[in-house]
Amino acid sequence: MTELSSGEVIIRGITRQGKIFRPSDWADRLASVLSQVGHDNRLRYSTQLCPVTREGIRCVVIQRILEEEDPRMFKFLLDFADSNELEVLPGRQAERPFTCPLPDSKPAN
Repeated sequence: MTELSSGEVIIRGITRQGKIFRPSDWADRLASVLSQVGHDNRLRYSTQLCPVTREGIRCVVIQRILEEEDPRMFKFLLDFADSNELEVLPGRQAERPFTCPLPDSKPAN
């Protein structure tokens, strides 16, 4: 296990040139590669790959454990970011429970 096996990697929807990445639903599409449809016929994102909005920018949160559990998928995600010139940043590095919201769900106030 590498020292980076815990924590997160964030792909931000901002290109290296500072432009917002399009289409606007790119993060949802990318995160759907590991999603499943639940018994209620609703899409459920994986806890290892989840679309989020941070500071008004669409992002994808990748849990570092994915690098060990599915190295090809992890490489695919980073290659996607690289080929589209997207920012890749470290996320939270502490072990914390993480759950993805349902698609189109609004955070509780």
